[in-house]
Amino acid sequence: MGMGHEWFAVSLIMIMMISAFIPTRIQSLRFDIESGHTKCIYEEIKSGAMSVCKYRVVNPNAGDPLPETHNVTVWVTSPNGNNYQYAEKVGEGEFVYETVEEAGDYETCFFAPRHHPPVTLTVDFHWKSGVAATKDWTNVAKKYSIDAMELELKKMYETINAIHDEMSYLREREEEMQELNRATNTEMGWLSGVSFILCLTVAGTQFLYLKTFFHKKKLF
Repeated sequence: MGMGHEWFAVSLIMIMMISAFIPTRIQSLRFDIESGHTKCIYEEIKSGAMSVCKYRVVNPNAGDPLPETHNVTVWVTSPNGNNYQYAEKVGEGEFVYETVEEAGDYETCFFAPRHHPPVTLTVDFHWKSGVAATKDWTNVAKKYSIDAMELELKKMYETINAIHDEMSYLREREEEMQELNRATNTEMGWLSGVSFILCLTVAGTQFLYLKTFFHKKKLF
């Protein structure tokens, strides 16, 4: 076995081990759309991430061709309103794309054309992004003619970015907790001081009242 193959094997093992500890982003759901209506699904995706969307309209007549009334129009829109993908009058399909510089909420929308009488369509939808889309990259590589070296590098790049993002998130959470602890300690210090002063004030007021009361009653 050559050095190149050994490097690929080691890299793949490292990716699989590290990916097991990284949260994945996967949406898998089934929903209904009525004629003339639009259904949109949102997913927060970081910049430079790979996304794989697969969809299929459920055939109401199993074994027969999908009726034209059950074709949909599908598109993917970036946070800034740019269209990444678009398909018109389709029954199933797949979108594979990489977010370049835009990070935020991406939306995949399905539109069911208006029909008379109205019909209700059922759609199976799967959306994977980041490391969660890794197992689909082999098909992506074939589709876009990406060689093995570039594919492995892309997997490692995606994994490293996911690890970096997770570490940054944990660091931010730690800083937030430390800031919360400092703020809580400060507030507790002020509260203790105010409580102490209030207790002294109440005790002094009671002492003066009792002293005045005893003087009036000539008890001492």
